[in-house]
Amino acid sequence: MFSSVAPHKNQRYADLKRECLTGKKLFEDPEFLPTDASLFYRRAPPGRVEWRRPGEICEDPHLFVEGISAHDLNQGIVGNCWFVAACSCLALKPQLWKKVIPDITEQEWDPKHPESYAGIFHFQFWIFGEWVDVVVDDRLPTLNGELIYCHSKDNNEFWSALLEKAYAKLSGCYESLEGGNTADAVVDFSGAVAEALNLEAEAYHSDPAKEERLFEDLLKVFERGGVISCSIKASPHEIELKLANGLVKGHAYSVTAVRKVRLGHGLLAYFKNETLPLIRMRNPWGKTEWNGPWSDSSEEWSKVGDMERANLGITVEDDGEFWMSFTDWCKSFTDADVCRLINTALVSLHKTWHEATHSGSWTKHAEPLRNRCGGCSNHKGTFLQNPQYLFDVAKDVDEVLISMQQRDMKIHRPIGQGENLFIGFSVFKVELNRKYRMHDIVSQRCVETSAYINARTVFKRCTLPQGRYVLFPTTFKPQVLGEYMVRVFTDVDSGCRELTEDKPKIRCWSSFLGYPQAVSHVYVHGAQGLENQDRSGGADPYVIISCEGHSVQSAVQRDTLQPEFDVMAVFYRKKPRRPVTVQVWNSNAAQDQFMGQVVLSGSANDNAAPQRLQLRKKGRRMADEMPGTISLRIATSTQLTAM
Repeated sequence: MFSSVAPHKNQRYADLKRECLTGKKLFEDPEFLPTDASLFYRRAPPGRVEWRRPGEICEDPHLFVEGISAHDLNQGIVGNCWFVAACSCLALKPQLWKKVIPDITEQEWDPKHPESYAGIFHFQFWIFGEWVDVVVDDRLPTLNGELIYCHSKDNNEFWSALLEKAYAKLSGCYESLEGGNTADAVVDFSGAVAEALNLEAEAYHSDPAKEERLFEDLLKVFERGGVISCSIKASPHEIELKLANGLVKGHAYSVTAVRKVRLGHGLLAYFKNETLPLIRMRNPWGKTEWNGPWSDSSEEWSKVGDMERANLGITVEDDGEFWMSFTDWCKSFTDADVCRLINTALVSLHKTWHEATHSGSWTKHAEPLRNRCGGCSNHKGTFLQNPQYLFDVAKDVDEVLISMQQRDMKIHRPIGQGENLFIGFSVFKVELNRKYRMHDIVSQRCVETSAYINARTVFKRCTLPQGRYVLFPTTFKPQVLGEYMVRVFTDVDSGCRELTEDKPKIRCWSSFLGYPQAVSHVYVHGAQGLENQDRSGGADPYVIISCEGHSVQSAVQRDTLQPEFDVMAVFYRKKPRRPVTVQVWNSNAAQDQFMGQVVLSGSANDNAAPQRLQLRKKGRRMADEMPGTISLRIATSTQLTAM
């Protein structure tokens, strides 16, 4: 995940700083000038803004004062609580913030060597699949000598203000940061995979078992370096409305701890081993807290021993940080964003994943059939024109994580655009030997479809059986242009790749060897009633489908006389009248045993109804000696049409 870093706008920090030190001048960023255009595009700050360097704001400026903490941050006048909440989460994760804020010793002010200061800083963000290094100067917007945007509780600490300036530079201006999603910023800080949870719709608090599973999942996410945030839905007139319980609607909170808290006092607490799931949050305002059970001074804390309270760091002050029971959290908040750091290490004590990442775009072409912006599957006439990505599931059944992200649009807000597109994806199970684009949606099965939402990221967790699949990243409506990135996580390498070819290429020897005349789709849907093939009482059958010297083999069904095959194959046939053969074999350590076959002519009609055909072993004549039957369908198309 932490790969090489690309300089934003080709500004290289080391070169620029060296140039400033050589010329004995402070850096002035030509790509983000101290002008109104860098502040706003619609609504100016309330007063005369002066851009000042930290040394003009306080006497002893520092990047960090006594390290970095979630308590360092307070939101300014721009409505970017989502960004400040993400920064609070970042401050809790040293493995993350040391990447986002690199070279902390070299970037820090050195009062013993003031000549080494050049007024230049740099920060790193994970933008659309690559790490980007963003350079800024240290001129910060102030009103009456005080910072007007994100600032620390210590007026001489500037890491949060400078980080916010770098993020504003990426987004075009400070006002472009107004309104956003905490998970988006966390992804930009880490390359994590964001999953949105609808706490209201799922009603976890009404199902104890379901609530417990969610808590265990969030506990695992937090302990493995992930980031969690939450909010309460609000209509436009309810934004930042304070409720009677102290929570604020339409406001982003960062989760700063997930714990099982031991109840009781002294040794009795350890012998009794009674715990309660609690969750701790922080309001980016640095004040205004939950006032219900388990709030700072509530009587519930009398149930917890002094040592446990000390371990939890309980403080009774309005610092914006507070605890809640997990049940109350599920009841009170409507949405949560869970950002998982997917473990892709080669060697690890925890589960590891194989990641495949692809970037692309929805585009138009002069020839409509070459378009790559076909919309969702509701638009059957254009859906297959979308980009297509093939991947394999190698295990019998496996969990697959799919994340799809669109290009961040905030930079377009000053020109009246910048809204997210409605995006989503579909997953189809396809033939085991497919290697060209899908041209037929009727004969394939859609096994998973994500929600279509105007979020920057769409995520879905799928449980898929062994086989080959095609992923379609799409916009909701056709003819909508944009950029996307898909990430597919599987237990082992899925061989994920984009399908770009519509059909086999014509080569110099095609005129001698022949070129495909038709496409045949073969479906083996099941086999039943196989005779006993071994002493254990069951067989280990598998299917082989063959045509014109090419074959596809299914997975082995273990120890069964009632196998349920679900095998698909596609053949590009040079001689359409040649037969297709379906054979059933029994897997054996010494030598596989042939159980029977059916041979079908190549002249079956498209979408022919399933046929129930008997399998015959060589040399057998009597009907009661048949090894079984198989339900099979073969469909042959007579054209190869580019889609």
